[in-house]
Parts: sequence; structure tokens; C-alpha cells
Amino acid sequence: MMSKRPRIVIIGAGMAGLTAANKLYTATGGKDLFELCVVEGGRRIGGRINTSEFGGDRIEMGATWIHGIGGSPVHQIAQEIHALESEQPWECMDGFSDEPITVAEGGFELNPPLVEPVTTLFKNLMDYAQGKLGEDSAGSEETDYSRLAAKAFKISAANGGEEKLSIGYFLRQGLDAYWDSKKDQEELELRGYGNWSRRLVEEAVFAMHENTQRTYTSAGDLLTLDYSAESEYRMFPGEEITIAKGYLSIIESLASVLPPGLVQLGRKVTRIEWQPQGHESSSVMENGHAARPVKLHFCDGSNMLADHVIVTVSLGVLKAGIREDSGMFNPSLPSFKSEAISRLGYSVVNKLFVQVKGNDFNQFPSLQLVFHRPDSEFRHKKIPWWMRRTATLGPIYNNSSVLLSWFAGKEALELESLEDEQILNGVSTTISSFLSKPHKEANSNSHELCNGKANSVGNSHGSAVKVTKILKSQWGNDPLFLGSYSYVAVGSSGDDLDKMAEPLPKLSSCEPAAPPPPLQILFAGEATHRTHYSTTHGAYFSGLREANRLLQHYHCVGV
Repeated sequence: MMSKRPRIVIIGAGMAGLTAANKLYTATGGKDLFELCVVEGGRRIGGRINTSEFGGDRIEMGATWIHGIGGSPVHQIAQEIHALESEQPWECMDGFSDEPITVAEGGFELNPPLVEPVTTLFKNLMDYAQGKLGEDSAGSEETDYSRLAAKAFKISAANGGEEKLSIGYFLRQGLDAYWDSKKDQEELELRGYGNWSRRLVEEAVFAMHENTQRTYTSAGDLLTLDYSAESEYRMFPGEEITIAKGYLSIIESLASVLPPGLVQLGRKVTRIEWQPQGHESSSVMENGHAARPVKLHFCDGSNMLADHVIVTVSLGVLKAGIREDSGMFNPSLPSFKSEAISRLGYSVVNKLFVQVKGNDFNQFPSLQLVFHRPDSEFRHKKIPWWMRRTATLGPIYNNSSVLLSWFAGKEALELESLEDEQILNGVSTTISSFLSKPHKEANSNSHELCNGKANSVGNSHGSAVKVTKILKSQWGNDPLFLGSYSYVAVGSSGDDLDKMAEPLPKLSSCEPAAPPPPLQILFAGEATHRTHYSTTHGAYFSGLREANRLLQHYHCVGV
């Protein structure tokens, strides 16, 4: 009987899946060593990378940033394929706005002395949680903030226990500690800001930064974001940049070495049958050879046998797949795997692109949005609730007529359910409130940003601006993703990310006489990387890890 080549099937043609396929195919002898196949449930490659166009600009519906260029494999590929320059304008091509305008609801521009202390506090609290800041940091001002952070941690840990401490609770304890440190100081009257008091402004600015953090992490509620794991997360050094020719250029580069037909689109896997220890296989012989241990079932009723399957679907899909009524895995995943899947956090982040136009339109300001509390009697009643937890609204690059805002959690899901007209009205009402002329008080020192009316508001040059068109991402309800990216939730830990990466079956130390075939199901994707979860480079590293696992396995057995 002739020997057969091992068949490796990769589920998902995103960053992790195509990195694994690229590595396996280009490895020495890989073309001849394996039967390789990538099956993708959608009609495109890229997964949560999806470059598009809007208003004549190149935009990203999903992954957007290279998070640090120092040592990033994504940045290295982008350099090699000359993807960092483009004649067509692209999203955030001039980086972050260095000087956003912070505006409070009602059109009140907040001066730096009002904004910077709370902004510095928030940054230092996050630095402390991430292990970047010690209580004895150099510099008197930093030391003060470090001590506030240390105090917040001690109070938080004492009240809730360190193992269940959330970032959200820690941050609010830090704000309370900040206010306590100021209680003996006479509070200066805040004039010219309508119904805004200094404390209301400070709390709202702090909430604005919390909302930004929610989009960074995908935690819809920071009270669910684990404190202890925050210090394990790693960033690459150097600036954060976007990719001029689009993130999809990285994906296309990885896929370009694969022969036609190796990536199969529209092949959604509905069930994975495998053979854990002690499980009798239902597989049959294939072409006279011993049965391959894994059987994939597809939505069109077809099936495929494999020796190894690399599963790169999102954590959201895995969460849906371990439900009792799902049957995605047969038999079900072992408890160590399913419990890790259940404990880890996964939520949705969506982007909203807004096109504006106006007579002699030159520049829409880059805004940091400071809202009244949702239950405040001073809030603008017509601003919808889903707009109140976005932190920024501004052009995707200087002088662009395309604006961008980010949404996380419940409001991100709400955005998916709304009609375009409802979103247009909500954004227009918000812009009107923030860029309208505040009612002046006696001896007012408020800064007038502009004049305006609902749906036809003013910019800093006084010309009318109208919201004309929107485009939104919809990751939450897409059955191929069911959300955006993972985070370590309260009750889980970095250990769960390691468990996500463990292949199946997990062989025991006491092997039976006939152990099950090894490495039947391998797992890759951003949610399987302990220190770089939630990122494209984390997905890239995980794809390499699993490809190397298989390469090393066959090298060890002398193939």
C-alpha cells in the first residue's frame, strides 16, 4: 500500500490562516510533503482585515493600525512589498491628530488646564496597570500620579480581591483618589461653560478616555476587563502607522505564493469530527488508505477528511460553537478548552465613516467629545444614547471630508441595527450640539467654536457643513466573526490564552497501547496569543506557531 501525504486543512483565510499556509507551503519540501488546503466560509480573503473605499479615500473596515513598527512582522512585510506609500489618500495617513479640540456638549471648547490634569491621571493609571509606572517614578508630578495609582490599586484589591479586580473599578478608584487629593483645595468657579461645573467636566473627560479604552480593548464595559492580565499585554516600540496601500495588501502578499485552488472560498465548515483518546472513529477508508482522523462537514453537504486541521476562526465563533445546540465539534471539546473559550472576553468594535460637505469646505476639526452623563438633566435630549459613548469624531486625515468615529459594545451593536437615515440624523444632531455657538453668560470666557443649526452646522471657518453619507462596519452580526477581537475578562487570565493555543487531542502521560493520532486539531488566531492578543501581528505569530508545530512534528518522525 502506497503511503499518502499528510493532508492539512486550514479553516479561515485571515491573517492567521494565510500565514500558516504560507509557511507550510514555502517550507523546504513543503510542497511535496503535504496536501495543503485553506477553506474560507466567506467570499473574500482577509477575515477581520477588509480594506475598502469611501469618499474617494482608502479606508479600513477592520484592522487599521500597525501597533508599533519596531519588530512588527506586519511592518516588515509592508516595507518589503512597498505598501507604505500611495498616491491615493488613505485613512490616518498623517497619523494621530496631535492637537484635537476637546469640546463639551453644548459647544464649549475646554481649555488645556481643564483637560490635561485628568488626561494625565488617566494615562498614568493605565501605565500603572500595564506595569510601566512604579510608585517611585522619577519627577514630582509623575510621583504624585503614581501614588494615586498605587492607592487606587490598594483600595480596589482590598474591596474586590486582586484576582477579580477589573480595570474599570481600578480607574474609578483612581479618579476618586484624585478628587480626594484635591478636596482641601478651594475649587475655582468655572465660568463661561453653561451648566458644566469643574467636577462634571473632569468626570466627563475621564469617561471620554474610558470610552477610547473600550475601543482599544473591545471590552464593552471596562468592569469586565481583567486588571492582572493588563501587565502581560505587549506593544512593539516605535510609532503606530496605517498602511498606505491598505491592510489587505499584507494578506494578498501572504496568499500570492499559494497556487490557484489552494484557497477555497464559500466553504463554510459546520462540523468538525475528530478522535480523542478512547473515541471510536466513524471515518471510513479513503482510496484504500487508513482513514484520516478528522472529518470536516461543509454547509453545502460535502465533507473532507484531514490528518490535521488548523482552526483560525474568531473567539466569537468558537463561543457559539461550544453551545450544546451547536454541534460544531463532535465529540465536544474537552473541558479545559471549552472553559477557556467561555471565560475569555470577546466583544464588538465598529467604525462609522461619515462624509460631510459644505460651501468652501476646508477643514472639519478633530474633536474629542465630552458628553453629559446619560441621566443628566443638562444633556441634549435629541443626541441618541449610542452616540454618547463615542470619544472622538474627526477627519481621517487633514482636510479630508470623511470623518471617523469608533463604537464598542452595546452601542456598536445598536449601530448595526440602525438605518442609514437614523445614523445621519444622530450624527448631525451631535455635530450641531458640539459645534454650535454656546449661550454666553455674563463675563463669559467660553470659546465660540462656530455657528450652526441641526443638520447644517458650521465649521471653524463658518461655512455650512452637511452630513451626506455614512458607511459602517458590522462585525457583531456577521456569522463568520460575531464580533471584533478578544480581551482577558475578569475571571479569566493569560493561562486561558495559552489553553486556547493547545492542540488536540491532549495526550496524557500514561499513553494507551494505541494512542489517538496526534495534532488533529490545532488552534491559531489573535485569541490564542498570550501577549499579543487582539492584534494582527498576534494572529500572524499564531499562524507561524502552528505551522512550525506541524513542521517540527514531521521532522521529528523522520518524514
